[in-house]
Amino acid sequence: MASNTTHKPAPGDTITVVDYLANPERFACVLDARTPAEYALDHIPHALSAPVLNDEQRVTVGTLDKQVSSFEAKRVGAGLVSTNIGALLASPLFAQARDWTPLVYCWRGGNRSGSLAHVLRKVGWRSVQLEGGYKAFRNHVLADLEILPAQFNYRVIAGRTGSGKTHLLKELAAQGAQVLDLEALAKHRGSVLGSYRQGDQTDPQPSQKAFETHVWQTLRGFDTARVVYVECESAKVGNVRVPLALMAAMRASPCITMEASTAQRVALLCAEYEHFVQDAALLGEQLSRLTAHYGADRIDQWQALASAGDCSTLVEDLLVNHYDPAYDQSLGRNYVKVLDAPTVTLQGVHPEDFALLATQIISKFE
Repeated sequence: MASNTTHKPAPGDTITVVDYLANPERFACVLDARTPAEYALDHIPHALSAPVLNDEQRVTVGTLDKQVSSFEAKRVGAGLVSTNIGALLASPLFAQARDWTPLVYCWRGGNRSGSLAHVLRKVGWRSVQLEGGYKAFRNHVLADLEILPAQFNYRVIAGRTGSGKTHLLKELAAQGAQVLDLEALAKHRGSVLGSYRQGDQTDPQPSQKAFETHVWQTLRGFDTARVVYVECESAKVGNVRVPLALMAAMRASPCITMEASTAQRVALLCAEYEHFVQDAALLGEQLSRLTAHYGADRIDQWQALASAGDCSTLVEDLLVNHYDPAYDQSLGRNYVKVLDAPTVTLQGVHPEDFALLATQIISKFE
């Protein structure tokens, strides 16, 4: 890890979230002293996990505090924290030069981060503790998400399921446009078959808190003077909700309607849902979630097509009878400017087709 050559806070300092975010580069790294489970739920962007208590130990200490006494909890906790900090100091993460300047935080900027920051300062490193810890950071993110979304000029990419909106967003980003890809941040494609895959495993969605942090971090990196492209979404993407202020801004923004033929959409979706095609049982399980809407007979027909590996017929049937009616019903109600939207037409399903479309859109709207 590179040494910090810019101005460093004096040893023993604390810093507020606002001051940290104004100049995060002053720190060589950010250390999260909370448990691995707390870190996994959400954390400050780019923070590294450096737990001074593991998940089980935190429960043990908390139980002692409630059932025995604060003193006993602190006595046992101090021993555990001391052992764990010793192990951290022996890890490669802490093989740093003397001018290393880490920022340390825990849940509320209390004992856990204080203990780690104290030991690091005693070693000789210029560690700084975040005032209010993760809780203060979380409150800052929530407050920002109430006002930040309204500062941007959005162009909402609308189009029926399978028309290639996600491919277009990726190409727009590749050509330097500002893109807010909510489905990528949520790790979900926003439909019953929308789960992401890593190899042969479903890639889990982030927590609501982590999703909001991802959205906040992405928006903070945008230039308010430039267009932000975003796909039209419902209020939920899988199991996470789009922040209310962002949803309101999107729904009030101009749209671009993307059109593709049914054959093109079927081809794109069969490629996108390849993992389902290869796992008929998983596909059948996902389709069964629609039983309440379409009845057992229709689900049986779809599951039979899935078992037979007939992706094209299945996808076309899903488009005609499930996706398109739902999309058409909700779009005009939620995106009021879609009726006035210019239309762009996909000429083919190859990368060069999306590249050409992205170039045309950027030249027209930026």
